Amino acid sequence: MTNMVQVALAEGVTEAEELQAILADAGIASALETAVEHHPLGNEDAPQKVMVDEASLEAARDAIEALTEPDELIAGE
Repeated sequence: MTNMVQVALAEGVTEAEELQAILADAGIASALETAVEHHPLGNEDAPQKVMVDEASLEAARDAIEALTEPDELIAGE
């Protein structure tokens, strides 16, 4: 199993799914993880971590940066 690392932090599910689509178009698999704890039955649109395989981190950053404005996302470490 490979290590998944955070490549971006999205403000909500819609933005996270848009980032996932950018990564998918670049051939990079990704996963979403809730960035904050919230009630499981809550309807709020919680911030999402966009996770990629550690080996794909640099390519994922490049793909996201190429198709987004720099102030639209907060890159994670």
